[in-house]
Amino acid sequence: MKTRITELLGIEHPIIQGGMHHVGLAELAAAVSNAGGLGIITGLTQGTPEKLSAEIARCKTMTDKPFGVNITFLPTTTPPDYPGLIQAVIDGGVKVVETAGNNPATYMPALKEAGIVVIHKCTAVRHALKAQSVGCDAVSVDGFECGGHPGEDDIPNFILLPRAADELSIPFVSSGGMADARSLVASLAMGAEGMNMGTRFIVTQEAPVHENVKAAILAATELDTRLVMRPLRNTERVLNNAAVGRLLEKEKALGADIKIEDILPEVAGCYPKIMKDGDMDAGAWSCGMVAGLIHDVPTVKELIDRIMSEADTLIKERLAGL
Repeated sequence: MKTRITELLGIEHPIIQGGMHHVGLAELAAAVSNAGGLGIITGLTQGTPEKLSAEIARCKTMTDKPFGVNITFLPTTTPPDYPGLIQAVIDGGVKVVETAGNNPATYMPALKEAGIVVIHKCTAVRHALKAQSVGCDAVSVDGFECGGHPGEDDIPNFILLPRAADELSIPFVSSGGMADARSLVASLAMGAEGMNMGTRFIVTQEAPVHENVKAAILAATELDTRLVMRPLRNTERVLNNAAVGRLLEKEKALGADIKIEDILPEVAGCYPKIMKDGDMDAGAWSCGMVAGLIHDVPTVKELIDRIMSEADTLIKERLAGL
């Protein structure tokens, strides 16, 4: 399947693996790239330029296909060494960067000079247009269904994707709620050039997370996510658990007076405990509503091959047959 995204990224299938904290390691990124998609290493999971350089080098021992690095620009009092992380990407010869969070404009000159394709993750059309204006090559349009941070507009993809198609001239991929061939074909119908999957890729054999994480997503339905940190305007969609229950009780009790410090026990530093140790109640962790569409643990190649085969059938038989 050739789209503007496969051509831009030099990949076989229009499927991108989203950057996910303590999930987007070399094992998963390489597996996705080897299966014809675009794998993504999560830069902030590595934390330092040295560790990111080592992870990029490790990924290169597992694949000779293109892969990318996610760098999320967070509003924080003690930011990571962003210039160092960008330099590690450039020195590592990585040709695709997925940016997220704040506007990447500050780092665009260095990335573009190195010939790197930049895909910015956006939750609103106005943000996508801004990304286009600062020189991003593509955007990932993230609907309200997504795991992680859906923004504050609450626009689902059936509205957001066609709106993006109406406004953008650069290519975009759908993100949020993407799991299978139906997701891909629907995204293409609404103007996207491919799709970005996060939660679905966690439940694969190569995903380097504890089996408890995969079991929790398999057991979940589309009704089992919650939105936290809304009063702080830092909304995150997470899988419901004991820690999330405590967090929501605090939000209810404290109301508009809530501060980030009040919920640190539920959100700070919990990802290693969950993803590595399998402590499923250690804190709030990102998960999409798409959990309701996930019922097996295939290899990455099996998943991508199935999506592409079923997409072909959907387009040629169901849609053409209508």
